[in-house]
Amino acid sequence: MAIKVGIPRALLYYAYSPLWVTYFKELDAEVMISSKTNKKILDEGISTTVDEACIPIKLFHGHVMDLKDGVDVLFIPRITSIYFQEYICPKFCGLPEMIQHSIEGLPPLITTEINFFKSQESVKNTIYEIGSFFTKDKKKMMKAFQRAKEVYESYRRQLQKGEIPSLGVPFHMYRANSGGHPLRKKEIMVMGHPYNLYDSYLNMDLFSILVSRNSQILTPEMIKRSVTDSFMKDYKTKFYWSFANRLIGAMLYLIEQGTIDGIIYISTFGCGVDSVVADIIEKTIREKTNIPFLLLTIDEHRGEAGFYTRVEAFMDMLEWRVKDENYVSPYGQPVHPSKSCF
Repeated sequence: MAIKVGIPRALLYYAYSPLWVTYFKELDAEVMISSKTNKKILDEGISTTVDEACIPIKLFHGHVMDLKDGVDVLFIPRITSIYFQEYICPKFCGLPEMIQHSIEGLPPLITTEINFFKSQESVKNTIYEIGSFFTKDKKKMMKAFQRAKEVYESYRRQLQKGEIPSLGVPFHMYRANSGGHPLRKKEIMVMGHPYNLYDSYLNMDLFSILVSRNSQILTPEMIKRSVTDSFMKDYKTKFYWSFANRLIGAMLYLIEQGTIDGIIYISTFGCGVDSVVADIIEKTIREKTNIPFLLLTIDEHRGEAGFYTRVEAFMDMLEWRVKDENYVSPYGQPVHPSKSCF
């Protein structure tokens, strides 16, 4: 019988799931993905995680709980670095230990370290170590990985075209601009870590709200990494966080393009990287542009009413800017171009 490998639908699942899923399937494993995030998963994650953890880490625990009794092995790699000379959140490095000490009755874990800080020379050893749970044939492992890379690159191209498969159905971003017409689609950049952007339960289905308000959405993953890297080369500070470089590079690109109508940044309470990056992006946007900026901070308490109110108010403001911003008298009375001021 095929070995059942479980992949939690959380954290970097939203960035690398096509790579991981394809690799395991090519090795004849049966891949099990945890359910889409829901209240039960969130509550179980909160109850099994230390209070100090951020909500994405708590959600990861909940997704492990959803999987653990139905699989032979769980894939929880120790992710240290995914790009040369860049690190990611330290919590990712200690995630296997957090899971092992917080949840009982776990199946065996695949905890292979993924660390490309110095180079990618160790990628073969990483492939072999993960693949050894399913086969002894190293040629089969490499062949499976080459196929997985092809699928992953196709997935990245989909994202750059504006398609977001992780939302369940392809989400197409049509960026056609109809000039200054009041009814043209508003182009909104939604920024944040991919696991905040593409988990519709975590972000309270923000994309659907924006689409219902005649918006077209852009995310950092829709901008080529080479483009954001080029903007970061001349930036005043070199960051050692991959997410920081990606998000700030995307922001600098948007400033140069000058076509965006508004920026929404989704942060999670207690995120150390976001506490720095969101502040840098907001200050830069306010100093160098007149682009409206909205910071949304989410946690396990959710607070849907306040969240929706802020988003709706932000969209109302964008619509007002298009229709009325240039027609306000110094006395605060709206002045429409079709009516005389006198």
